[in-house]
Amino acid sequence: MGKEISIVIPCYNEEENVPYIIDMVSEVFKEIDFEIILIDDGSTDGTWESIKSKIKDTNALIKAVRFSRNFGKESAIYAGLQKSEGKYTALIDADLQQNPKVALHMLNILKADEEYDMVVACQSKRKESKIIQKFKNGFYKFIDSISEIDFVKNASDFRVFNEKVRSSVLKMKEYHRFSKGLFSWVGFKTKFIEYDAEDRRCGETKWSFSGLFIYAVDGIVSFSIKPLKWSISCGFVCGLLSVVYMFFVLIQKLFFGIEVSGYATIVILLLALGGLQMVFTGIIGEYLSKIFIQSKDRPIYIEKEYIKNEKL
Repeated sequence: MGKEISIVIPCYNEEENVPYIIDMVSEVFKEIDFEIILIDDGSTDGTWESIKSKIKDTNALIKAVRFSRNFGKESAIYAGLQKSEGKYTALIDADLQQNPKVALHMLNILKADEEYDMVVACQSKRKESKIIQKFKNGFYKFIDSISEIDFVKNASDFRVFNEKVRSSVLKMKEYHRFSKGLFSWVGFKTKFIEYDAEDRRCGETKWSFSGLFIYAVDGIVSFSIKPLKWSISCGFVCGLLSVVYMFFVLIQKLFFGIEVSGYATIVILLLALGGLQMVFTGIIGEYLSKIFIQSKDRPIYIEKEYIKNEKL
């Protein structure tokens, strides 16, 4: 029998936070028929042991999946959606920065107005370094300007949605997943609310600047082909300029009898054009690599262990 709501919690090296997030979710949703779905994304600490220990110590319905290795948060979200049986599904991080009370508020919004299919929480103020904030703001402005779908600034994976949204996202089987884009792509009427992120209770963030940069590149490649069109446009412009410059040099040679010169100009042009070629070759390579990996049809994740607690 399906539950009212499934709370999906991806976990990666969250050994100390797991007991707290389970207790918080259980307390907040105690008046509702709920289930907790924990996804251990190949943690290298004692996260799985912490999950198993907590399952024995609680009466809440808990499902837990352990990956064979680290497949990434996007794969963990996908696995959680597959295990979800609730009428609604909530995505919450295990680091306790996303308060379950906000998830309950989002659920109440959906139940009060059936016109909405999803509620997304956006951080009112990010607790990150200014460099990371500027990078993220720039990324969202950039991807929103080149993508066919809308990306809302500061929108996170922290959201609650109904079965229609969940089933639609599960139909998309791409290996390289960018959940923010996938949820936007499927459409459905969405309400955005602001929330204040809590301080991380234990441990440190798993996101580094290099990790965020790679994640941003994946998002751009997954939801826009404009970089490929830019390479074509740039090629035409460079070709046109080279023809113009050729005629300029030819006229100088024929009518003014200039001696052979322009070594510095030639070197600069070669370096500039060579650099552009390398950049756009790399862009094309990114798209080709995604196609290559997708063509292998590998599973999005591999399940090593699955446990379920049904004491109620």
